[in-house]
Amino acid sequence: MGIKVDKNELYSLIKEAVREVLHEETLEFFFKSIPSVSKEEMEDIKKLYGKPSADKEEASSETVEI
Repeated sequence: MGIKVDKNELYSLIKEAVREVLHEETLEFFFKSIPSVSKEEMEDIKKLYGKPSADKEEASSETVEI
């Protein structure tokens, strides 16, 4: 009993799997490197900057013809 896989297809599968793992590990490292904020610090931040508004203003806009 065996499975036949084309060399290029196997290469693509391995490449995609490695890409996914690297992406997951990069995100995990990024999130672990963000320092946590205490409740007191968060309250200070809200006092200084206020709560973020739900409505965001558009910074710039342009139309591009393709």
